[in-house]
Amino acid sequence: MKRDLPSALLAPARRTAFAWTGLLFVSPFLLCYLALLVWPLVKGLWLSLHAIDLLSNIGRWVGAVNFVDLLQDEMFVRSTFNTVLFAALCTPAMVITGLALALALNRPGRATAILRGVFFGAGVLSVTIVTLVWRLVLMPEHGMLANAAHGMGLDSGAPLTDQWLALPMVVMATVWWGVGMPMMLFLASLQQIPHDVYEAAALDNTSRWRSFRHITLPAIRHSVILVAVTQLIAQLQVFGQIQLLTQGGPNNSTRSLVMFVYEAMFEQWQLGYAAAGAQALFLLMLAGIALQGWLERHARKAQS
Repeated sequence: MKRDLPSALLAPARRTAFAWTGLLFVSPFLLCYLALLVWPLVKGLWLSLHAIDLLSNIGRWVGAVNFVDLLQDEMFVRSTFNTVLFAALCTPAMVITGLALALALNRPGRATAILRGVFFGAGVLSVTIVTLVWRLVLMPEHGMLANAAHGMGLDSGAPLTDQWLALPMVVMATVWWGVGMPMMLFLASLQQIPHDVYEAAALDNTSRWRSFRHITLPAIRHSVILVAVTQLIAQLQVFGQIQLLTQGGPNNSTRSLVMFVYEAMFEQWQLGYAAAGAQALFLLMLAGIALQGWLERHARKAQS
């Protein structure tokens, strides 16, 4: 009978049953992960190596020809440069502004709670509403910025039609829109720091700057890295606010890599070429993830 068998003989059967039970529990996630992430990545790579005729749905293997054409495409190079520049401008602004707001609002009180809600509330708006608001702000002659410039006796101009000012204006709108989430992440980290540490520093007559540099910043180092890298990856995918504010202009000074992929697919009907551009964007995002891993390891070594 089963009860007479040694427990050592029953252990492998129990482990097998437990393994199948655990696999059943994680199978919904695995199926969604394979269907929504792994398969699209593999399919996108396959498309990037083919020239696809969308009318007949016939693909012709071309290998790395699409990637070679990308490197020779001036529009792709300009779009990649604009995307990297946008991320390089927007990410530090997000981190610095979010941290400054978190430090200012890291205190009890009804007023600070209301201000937290105000700054975080902008993040729940759709990109359409955000760009509509900023088009009104940046409207030539009659916008809020133009009225402020007129009040100070300055020329208002039209920043969205200036190839040197258009991208910084989009960065400003993006920071206004998305700074709420970094602020909340920094607030959560700041509230984990014991107040006793600051009280001990105050007894030693430590200045606020030294307290921030030697207490606050080391304590929230991992949050700073997390916010910086997640914002970097998010800003590399910028599309909506540029499409609605500038349509990539003026003179292609704000055209992003996602816009390049969108136009190659839906305007030029070059599916394989668009997929190759998407793979280039994917490589940029992988570089951001690798940067996060390197920063985390460096932070752990510095902390130890």
